Amino acid sequence: MSPDLFSGLPGTHPLDSLPMGVIYVVAVSLLLLAAEGGYRLSKIMQRRAPDKAESVVGALNGATLALLAFLLAFVTGIAVNSFSARRLATVAEANAIGTTYLRAGYLPDPYGVESRELLREYVDKRLEALKLTQIRQAVVRSEAIHQELWTRAETLAKEIPSPTLALYISSLNQVIDLHTERINVELVARVPWVIVLGLFLIAMVALCIVGLHAGYAAGLNRVALGALVMVLSVVFLLIVDLGRGQQGLLTVSQQALIDLQRQFNAAP
Repeated sequence: MSPDLFSGLPGTHPLDSLPMGVIYVVAVSLLLLAAEGGYRLSKIMQRRAPDKAESVVGALNGATLALLAFLLAFVTGIAVNSFSARRLATVAEANAIGTTYLRAGYLPDPYGVESRELLREYVDKRLEALKLTQIRQAVVRSEAIHQELWTRAETLAKEIPSPTLALYISSLNQVIDLHTERINVELVARVPWVIVLGLFLIAMVALCIVGLHAGYAAGLNRVALGALVMVLSVVFLLIVDLGRGQQGLLTVSQQALIDLQRQFNAAP
């Protein structure tokens, strides 16, 4: 595996190193400060230019909030789709490994026994990869197992080619392909942190305009503002969490691989 792919592993994302609670508190605090700053700015502007109308601020307030809502919905949809893709890839990989394990019974000894032992280890490594501290070693070992399995299959294909061997090779090839797909959906196909940061800056500007508009109106309703800020912060937390793979509050179920591991361990 190339170093470039390793650079996309969880933990290199700037937001991955922060606990979810810290992200939420920081988001709430910054958005509240932005709204309060806009409110105080409006008071300064009114003292300096009391004859200025606030109709334009009201229009900007509505337009900015509408734009923010659209962008939040769009980015959240991308994050949810990525989460769903990781879930489907996990189930597909478990099915492919299980099929390959069964078809390894077609292979003559010692190739069949050795291949099944390697596949047992392969499932163990896939589950070990859920731990952030072991993901690099697990991925490297998984790819080494690919090579060992393929070398055995290649040797058999040259010595005793058969239709049953072709079935095994086909399923093994699918396992290797799904490894690449899981690496992509787990570690690469995430909402870029620059987009999340940019979206948060837009939210801060929108809350600043809300405070600015409130300063021209009857006043700043801090209860309503607090509710809005908490809701926005929850959405940002959801976007960040959906991209964290197995490290956040929302995790993709690995039950399919766990069940497969149990079946392998129970097999003679």
